[in-house]
Amino acid sequence: MNHQIQSIAELDRIIHEPGRLMIITLLYSVDQADFLYLQYETGMNKGTLSSHISRLEQAEYIHVEKTFRGKVPQTLLRLTRMGRKSFERYRKNLREAL
Repeated sequence: MNHQIQSIAELDRIIHEPGRLMIITLLYSVDQADFLYLQYETGMNKGTLSSHISRLEQAEYIHVEKTFRGKVPQTLLRLTRMGRKSFERYRKNLREAL
C-alpha cells in the first residue's frame, strides 16, 4: 500500500472530525480554556460543542473540570497527556499523507 494512502488510513477518526479538530487545536496551544472561550472561537452552539467535548472526554483526550468563578459556574477544559500525544501523531500522519 502506498505510504501516503496508509497515512490517511491511520488518521485518528475522533480528532479528524472538523469540530473536534478545532477544539483539540485550540486546547493544544493553551494550558486550559473555558467553555465560553471555546464556544466563541469555534462558533459552535452550546449543544454541538457539548457533544464534541463529551466525545473527546470519553476518548480520554481532554479533561473537563466543572468549577465556579465566584457564584458563576465555569467549565474548564485541558488536553490530557494522551490527547496531546494523539494530536501530535494525527499531525504527523496528516503531513505524511499530504
